[in-house]
Amino acid sequence: QVQLVESGGGSVQAGGSLRLSCVSSKYTLSRYCMGWFRQAAGKQREWVSSISTDGSTRYADSVKGRATISQDNAKNTLYLQMTSLKAEDTAMYYCAATLKSCSSWYVWSPGFFDYWGQGTQVTVSS
Repeated sequence: QVQLVESGGGSVQAGGSLRLSCVSSKYTLSRYCMGWFRQAAGKQREWVSSISTDGSTRYADSVKGRATISQDNAKNTLYLQMTSLKAEDTAMYYCAATLKSCSSWYVWSPGFFDYWGQGTQVTVSS
């Protein structure tokens, strides 16, 4: 089982930035389709972004232009850089992995991914 550990969350003022990280000590993340999801209190988990094994990226409209997903293969770490944060970005953020192709239309669905981290909380105050 892929073990994923997120970090980097915290409290930030609206307009600020955060960089979330996701690491695995046991598995090579560049071999997986990787995704970031978030879940606000009382809401369903929603897809934020994904990055494929060839480095191609996709973003939800709600974060496009404000989020950048990337990987550092030497550190075996996935990142999500968020800028111009808004109160509506407040949520628990999760990284996820699957061996299925990121080009699938279903990449937005939490059920598409097989492995999940425990999440890191992001709170944006206005």
